[in-house]
Amino acid sequence: MKLRHPWAIRFSAFALAGLAKGWIATLKFREVFLDGIVHPISPASRRCIYAVWHDSILMVAKKRTNIRFLISQHADGELATRVCDYFRAGAVRGSSTRGGASALLQMTRPDDGHLLITPDGPRGPRRRLQPGIIRAASITGMPIVLAAYGFDRAWRAPSWDRMAVPCPGSTVYCVVSEMIQVPAGLSRPAVEQWRSDIEHRFLEITESAERWAAGGPRPVVPPARTERQAA
Repeated sequence: MKLRHPWAIRFSAFALAGLAKGWIATLKFREVFLDGIVHPISPASRRCIYAVWHDSILMVAKKRTNIRFLISQHADGELATRVCDYFRAGAVRGSSTRGGASALLQMTRPDDGHLLITPDGPRGPRRRLQPGIIRAASITGMPIVLAAYGFDRAWRAPSWDRMAVPCPGSTVYCVVSEMIQVPAGLSRPAVEQWRSDIEHRFLEITESAERWAAGGPRPVVPPARTERQAA
């Protein structure tokens, strides 16, 4: 059932935010940052576009920093926007199909923080990166940072994205990529090439996070990246 009445949306958002805060507090998080930098970084030093697959979007409720969420202008997006309000997180309304131009204008404001996008949302296909995030990075000059999650115990929703809901008290494993700088002024074929390359990279680090969660090795930070960041 879709919510339409403003009061129903507000009440549902309040209840969902309260449940999410209590549930997130029971989880343990283990993280690896492949560029040797703890993310999210301060937006005062550099603003980034953080990308999370739609099935792991609940995990971003753990972060407390200046991140704005790109949320669809579909009716269901209003509920998500209200939930963001309770987490004191901003929202930019728009997508590749509705409101994309106005969303990009909001993203380029210099006083804003980071942006968070689910690049396979809002309708999928699951873990198929859409070109909108490449265009956004090319236009704004903000680097893309990929955040992939694995879960040792989680319930999966019977939805197109198989939304992950970790069991209370379980451990969440997160692997965060290096910053990926997309050039400005990309042609359409170049956008597709970048889309394909970044999708491949995202799937690669997602596999490493899921393997880690299943008892495999902890992903290793390449020494060259650590030295380069420390220099």
